Amino acid sequence: MMCGGVTAAQPATAETQRMADEVKAQLEEKENRKFPVFKTVEFKSQVVAGMNYFIKVHVGEEEFIHMRVFKSLPHENKPLVLSSYQTNKAKNDELVYF
Repeated sequence: MMCGGVTAAQPATAETQRMADEVKAQLEEKENRKFPVFKTVEFKSQVVAGMNYFIKVHVGEEEFIHMRVFKSLPHENKPLVLSSYQTNKAKNDELVYF
């Protein structure tokens, strides 16, 4: 994988679901709402000084949210961070860098 480049979209994995679940509270606090459905659909990743994950999450009905989650380098031992997110996304909206 090229440093700095974003990978092609891949189907969500147990790991991306775990990561999304870990930052769900951060998202709910920022949006001031609870998400009864929170299922990862697909993701892209980007090598930085750590790793950015762009994750598409189904949050109910026809609504999706795109999240950028930052995972620090292992030796830093820091929690995952919800760096950014985009609401009002549809199932077919492409995950792009944001």
